[in-house]
Amino acid sequence: QVQLVESGGGLVQAGGSLRLSCAASGVIFSSNGMGWYRRAPGKQRELVATVTSGGSTMYADSVQGRFTISRDNAKNTVYLQMNSLVPEDTAVYYCRLTTVLNYNYWGQGTQVTVSS
Repeated sequence: QVQLVESGGGLVQAGGSLRLSCAASGVIFSSNGMGWYRRAPGKQRELVATVTSGGSTMYADSVQGRFTISRDNAKNTVYLQMNSLVPEDTAVYYCRLTTVLNYNYWGQGTQVTVSS
């Protein structure tokens, strides 16, 4: 059974940093694409960043240059380093794993709140 567990969310002041982690189990982690998504209050869930099994990354325009996604296949973990946070980054952040057959698994989410 595939499980994704996010951690690292919290309350931070504008301009601050947080690092989110997502630990995967029940799957051959290195073979799968990983991504971070977020849902702000009253908005739809949106893509934040993705990293392929080969290490290629992609970012939403709104976080480009501020956020960095990375993966450690030895630890079955994907990270999202978030710097220069702004109140608009406030959201629940979700980890997603995409299998080679394009099936998606989601974590339970972790709250990030950025105060002004």
